[in-house]
Formats: sequence, structure tokens, C-alpha cells
Amino acid sequence: MRETAWMATPDEVAADFDGVLEPDGVYDEVRLRGDDVVRADAEGSRFLDCVLDTCDLTEAKLGRTHWVDTRLDRPRGVGTDLSDASLQDVEVSGARLGACAAYGSSWLRVTVRGGKLDFLNLRAATLTDVRFEDCVLVEPDFAGARLKGVTFSGCVLERPEWSNATLTKVDLSEARLLAPQGLTSLRGATVSRVQLIELADAFADQLGIAVRD
Repeated sequence: MRETAWMATPDEVAADFDGVLEPDGVYDEVRLRGDDVVRADAEGSRFLDCVLDTCDLTEAKLGRTHWVDTRLDRPRGVGTDLSDASLQDVEVSGARLGACAAYGSSWLRVTVRGGKLDFLNLRAATLTDVRFEDCVLVEPDFAGARLKGVTFSGCVLERPEWSNATLTKVDLSEARLLAPQGLTSLRGATVSRVQLIELADAFADQLGIAVRD
């Protein structure tokens, strides 16, 4: 990931945001805090070199937004709409998000570090050079998604859905996989030998193979 302004500390960002987010807006080098984004309607907006500091994203309408060189510190909330959004050189840390709709979105050089994301909908999304580190993903939905160069280091994935996903150089070997679905779509992924043994029954069940004791 290249060195860009998003790596700066919040105090180094140009100015605190003072106003109301609007659709198709352009927000450059601003810092948003707390409730600045709760239930906001900013569809189609662009966020460049921004910092979102402990923002509540509850029911925020952020579909078709573009995020570049931006950092989200400890975002929280439920019902965030990021459908068809574009994220490039973005870092998300300490998130506590539920039911985030990011289907059809595009992620390029994104890092998600720590936190917990419940019911993250990434159906038909495209993830390229994305890192998930030390986070918990509860029922993430990757159905029909395209993942390339994606790693899950120190993560827990509970009931992840992989049906019809296309995987290229996806590393799951350092993750804990609990009751994964759509295992027949994991072609192109790397798992550890221990994981393979642990998933043997699930593979057999989803492939329709009867196992005799």
C-alpha cells in the first residue's frame, strides 16, 4: 500500500467537518466525528484524504460513494448502505458494524483491522489486495464476489457464505472458519492442513458424499 495522506493522524488532517453531508458531494481532507454520518444521505459522494473518527454510521446512505486515501477509526452502527461503493487505499480499524450492505462494491488495497462486523453483505463485490487482520466476521456474505490477493490473518469467520465466489490467491490459512457455507466455491483459496481436516465433514456434506464410520 502506497504512502499517502490517509496515514496521517487525525490532527494532521486539514479541518473538522462543519456542515451536513449531501448527495454527490466532494469532501477533501476533512475529519468527521461522532454523529456526523448517522442517517446521512451522501449517495454518490467522494471522500478524499479524510478521517472518520469514531463515527456512527447507523442507516447512513453511502451507496455509490468513492473513498480514496481515507481512514475510518472505530466506526460503529447498523444498517449502513455502501452498495456499489468504491474503496481505494482505505484503512478501517476497530469497527463495530452490523448489517452493512456493501454488495456490488469495489475494494482495492483496503485493510480491515480489528473489530467485529456482523452480517457484512459483499455479494457480487470485487476485492483486490485486501487484508482482514484480527477481526471477527459473523455471517459475511461473499456469494458471487470476486476476491484476488485477499488475506484473513488472525480472523474468525462465522458461517461465511462462499457460493459462486471466484477466488484467486485468497489466504484463509490463518483464519478460524466456523460452519462455512459454499465450500465447493473455495477453488483458488489456501487453507492449512489442520483446517482441511476440520472441514472434511462439511466438505463431504456439501458435496453430497456419504461418509461411513
